[in-house]
Amino acid sequence: MDLFSTEKVNNILPFDGITNNYGVILSKIDADFYYKNFLETIHWEHDQAIIFGKIITTKRKVAWFGDENFNYTYSKITKKANIWTDELLALKQIVEKESNETYNSCLLNLYHSGEEGMAYHSDGEKMLRKNGAIASVSLGATRKFSFKHKSTHHKVDVILEHGSLLVMKGETQTHWLHRLPTTKKVTSPRINLTFRTIER
Repeated sequence: MDLFSTEKVNNILPFDGITNNYGVILSKIDADFYYKNFLETIHWEHDQAIIFGKIITTKRKVAWFGDENFNYTYSKITKKANIWTDELLALKQIVEKESNETYNSCLLNLYHSGEEGMAYHSDGEKMLRKNGAIASVSLGATRKFSFKHKSTHHKVDVILEHGSLLVMKGETQTHWLHRLPTTKKVTSPRINLTFRTIER
């Protein structure tokens, strides 16, 4: 361990990756403001993926923003980024200061209730910076977020609250899968913002 490191020692993964849980970084007033703003002003669209050659449309809705109108491809679907809104840019600057990282894009996810989630996956698209940081901000409903090691199948769960920040970096995407489990206990929406860096 580097005794002179200024980085918070809060890695929740036991090995093969770095995922720092910063907990709640926004005041309730600020978290409520961003949640309401994004819920009401973002042009949300149903996400799509190509699975076994068929286009699947999800209940979850998404939006994509960045420094430029560049294209981003995942699940074999290409999306074009919108330019940052003032509110997204302000939140990005907060996240960059807290995580000591920089980001040039953000994928937003809207889960209408706990019945919507994400299956195990890793964010390993070639356009993403290799071992770059992905900062996940949670707004709205509190949800459980799960990790599973690709080889050992070791599992780690973390609770993501309203206004919280989780940052995945290093070899996390290489060795770990992550998911948002579904649950019938949550009936209100959650907005998740994943700030990341696209290399062009």
